Amino acid sequence: MADGGVNESVGIETRALRKVFDDPQKGQVVAVRDVSFQCRYGEVFGLLGPNGAGKTTTLRMLSTVLRPSAGSATVGGHDVESDPLTVRRTIGFLSASTGLYGRLSAYETLEYFGKLHGLRGRRLKERVDKLIDLFEIGRFANVRCERLSTGMTQKVSIARAIVHDPAVLVLDEPTLGLDILVASTMIEFIEASRAEGKCILFSTHIMSEVERLCDRIGILHDGRLRAVGTLEELRELTSKQYLEEIFMTLARSDECEASGPVETPSVLGTEADGIAEGSVANE
Repeated sequence: MADGGVNESVGIETRALRKVFDDPQKGQVVAVRDVSFQCRYGEVFGLLGPNGAGKTTTLRMLSTVLRPSAGSATVGGHDVESDPLTVRRTIGFLSASTGLYGRLSAYETLEYFGKLHGLRGRRLKERVDKLIDLFEIGRFANVRCERLSTGMTQKVSIARAIVHDPAVLVLDEPTLGLDILVASTMIEFIEASRAEGKCILFSTHIMSEVERLCDRIGILHDGRLRAVGTLEELRELTSKQYLEEIFMTLARSDECEASGPVETPSVLGTEADGIAEGSVANE
């Protein structure tokens, strides 16, 4: 699954990953600065941060939508810059803004994306039927996507992202805007995927989801990782019990001393990152 010499237990690895945008008014704007972490198979790694923290920019670099300005990243042992096509075959990428073709039905959408990933004949039909059943899409399988509810649209988007059964999942705020029932379906799917040994990078700003799902957590603020560790390690680091308190402590502190598995990079300004995140959205 991975190139020679690569740690095969690691699904995603970033090393000093950096993204800089050129803003016509402010010049160079740093969106992500020197972000380094690993996400292993059989693990949910939570990337936690507020809007404008650099989460989406980081995930788009991992999915090969954006090219890093500096640093490196691998997915499934494949470099996102030198081998982007293999990365795309390895990864399932889902964001709140993942689009569907409105004039295709749910079934046609899954069939179409399955063919894009090389599925054909009986194998394609079995995979689409399995996903239709898994996400309870059956009643709406022949309804055009433009007529689906928000929750059903998200279910089809999830199924579309994993139609090729990828070993690595990158989920960018997948429950955003969903009602409690559909959000619960998504959470259960993530838990089942971890049990299957998949590598899952999960970005959100919903603290309860992080506490329930994530084996390790990276606190991202102003474009840099402020800390990485298990929930217990972060509690020990900050002397705080609740994740919201932990996050606020790390976000507000200019410097935080840590040892062991917890990393504490320094801080950037909030205004610059806000511009950069907007720039990504408009690309």
